[in-house]
Amino acid sequence: MAAEPATLEFTPTWIVAAVCSLMVLISLVAERCLHYLGKTLKRKNQKPLYEALLKVKEELMLLGFISLLLTVFQGLIQRTCIPPRWTVHMLPCQREAEGPAKEHVAAAQIVGRIGRRLLSEGGAGAELCQKKGKVPLLSLEAIHQLHIFIFVLAITHVIFSVSTMLLGGAKIHQWKQWEVEIQKDAVGNGQPGPAKVTHVRQFEFINDHFKGMGKDSKILSWLFYGSVSKSDYTTMRLGFIMTHCRGNPKFDFHKYMMRVLESDFKRVVGISWYLWVFVVIFLLLNVNGWHTYFWIAFLPLILLLAVGTKLEHVIAQLAHDVAEKNSAIEGDLVVKPSDDHFWLGRPRIILYLIHFILFQNAFEIAFFFWILTTYGFNSCIMGQVGFIVPRLVIGVTIQLLCSYSTMPLYAVVTQMGSFYKKEIFNDHVQQGVLGWAQKVKMRKGLKEGSAGAGVTAEPSNGGGGDTAGPSVKIEMMRRAAREGNDEAGVSIE
Repeated sequence: MAAEPATLEFTPTWIVAAVCSLMVLISLVAERCLHYLGKTLKRKNQKPLYEALLKVKEELMLLGFISLLLTVFQGLIQRTCIPPRWTVHMLPCQREAEGPAKEHVAAAQIVGRIGRRLLSEGGAGAELCQKKGKVPLLSLEAIHQLHIFIFVLAITHVIFSVSTMLLGGAKIHQWKQWEVEIQKDAVGNGQPGPAKVTHVRQFEFINDHFKGMGKDSKILSWLFYGSVSKSDYTTMRLGFIMTHCRGNPKFDFHKYMMRVLESDFKRVVGISWYLWVFVVIFLLLNVNGWHTYFWIAFLPLILLLAVGTKLEHVIAQLAHDVAEKNSAIEGDLVVKPSDDHFWLGRPRIILYLIHFILFQNAFEIAFFFWILTTYGFNSCIMGQVGFIVPRLVIGVTIQLLCSYSTMPLYAVVTQMGSFYKKEIFNDHVQQGVLGWAQKVKMRKGLKEGSAGAGVTAEPSNGGGGDTAGPSVKIEMMRRAAREGNDEAGVSIE
């Protein structure tokens, strides 16, 4: 008979102290690394990235709390007994005894095997259930493996999100050269001469994205040839400036776009409740013979293709609107941003889909490595090689496409909405203007007895951006001028 495992009462104190010291040391090192990373981001005025780091800390705290709950309630889970016949259905791996005729044999084998194994591990709940002819709801070993899976999933998701934003940001940083060239051309031209009339077919942007009859010429070009060309960037930049900051033609569109992308990162890096629902559904459907882990790998790929195609379609629609309404244009080609080009008139939907794509892809890779390290490559839960290799290829493809094509395309195309975002101002001006607007709104509410009367500084729900009433816009311009901010070129209508 196996010896009963020793409790803390009969464990040498040096062992307890050594193990606790090691765990505390590892935790402190991780906490200090995150702390110094946060200080570095704050020192470099990377507020959005700092907020994203705080989001990562929140996710780690949530996972730690989940792990704590599993540990605290593992005794209760062990003492929750269920009939053995409940454990012979919907298994990730098929047992040797199968079929209705052998169900009672399988149940008896389950009671014997699980009971012996858990008793050898010190499972008091398993012994209690075995005496009743039942089995525990979840074994100690299964709880331990669930701990590891949740941890691996969170770490993989954070790593994938960070790598996507870093690679995408590096790609967008290459467009800085285009911004510099545009700024130099604007300075070198001096006073504008007489506007030149140009046929729409002579614009590269029109030729690339419109062929007449409303057909798109490069609807999947982002998949093979890169996401954004110089003509795309120049045209959409001019359209944004002429719509939202006509009074400042030297507006640094590239810097604004990078600030928006960093702000979106803190939303992408988190694990929302609906993503946890997806995890639970996947674990439920991971049944032997269904190959759920294989078929579900195509979901992020399909969504990624849909998102990239939609973003290209928005560019094509901008070209289509100009080409359909004009045969010749006087001066530069100016497109008209609008939320109507996006799904349901909400550009923010694309960010939610990218968030889900990154999480689902990270989930696939995390599930693979968890099985590999826990059960081995030849485990039945791993599946056949013919199903494993396509999953890995799809995962790598999604990561590369999302990093180098979709994220840069998203960064510039989503600026073609009807509203600008608060990142159009730098952090210092944002804090000053928003604080002033809140004080004015509070004073107006106290004076007139109705909140927000006469002053509106609320973001519009339609486009996910920020709009402001005339008086707020005027004060924004005044404060920006006093601060010497050349990026706050908001037009005053």
